[in-house]
Amino acid sequence: MVDVSGSLKSLFSAPVVEQDGSYVIEIPRQEIEQGEISPGDLYRIGVITHHSSSSRSPETESETRSSSRSDPERQQGPPVNEGDTIEVTIETLGEQGDGIAKVDRGYVIIVSEGQPGDTVLVEIENVRENVAFAEIISN
Repeated sequence: MVDVSGSLKSLFSAPVVEQDGSYVIEIPRQEIEQGEISPGDLYRIGVITHHSSSSRSPETESETRSSSRSDPERQQGPPVNEGDTIEVTIETLGEQGDGIAKVDRGYVIIVSEGQPGDTVLVEIENVRENVAFAEIISN
């Protein structure tokens, strides 16, 4: 189980991009506008690796990443929509006991009654900028 600090201000997914000899993680505008993060303040950042559970080939995955980088709007929106049916692997449990899975760009999906290690078919019920909520429809 992942121990998440009570002082967690924000959770979002973003690619690491090379820019002028440095590497940058772009913070979504919504995080600033909602007041969770303020420009100029100092924050501690945690990095969680992303292991895609999709069945895309490496070539398709590479093409997707390239097209995402060239289209900033696409890069910032959630990679799922309400009503989508997708297969995910539950990685860990959240504080409330729900399963946590990650998909494209590390986007978090909270799966009711999911257990770590389960690969399940879920239906996305609610989508937010940084997290979606889903129900298991098939094991």
